[in-house]
Amino acid sequence: MKISELRGKTNDQLATLLLDLKKEAFNLRFQKVSGELEKTSRVREVKRTIARVKTLLNLIARNQLEGGANA
Repeated sequence: MKISELRGKTNDQLATLLLDLKKEAFNLRFQKVSGELEKTSRVREVKRTIARVKTLLNLIARNQLEGGANA
């Protein structure tokens, strides 16, 4: 998921998405260990999307603390 797609979401939507992505990453790790994982690139994609969501949430939180609206 691209950062431009994430910017259109609310804080609650981002938090829910982050939780879902963490669950997916957890399940992908288990699939990898058990040898069931077919699309190994999905692990990397999920990890990067988690990083994007966290970065955006931190940026929003920082802007709210500073009183700005540059998110």
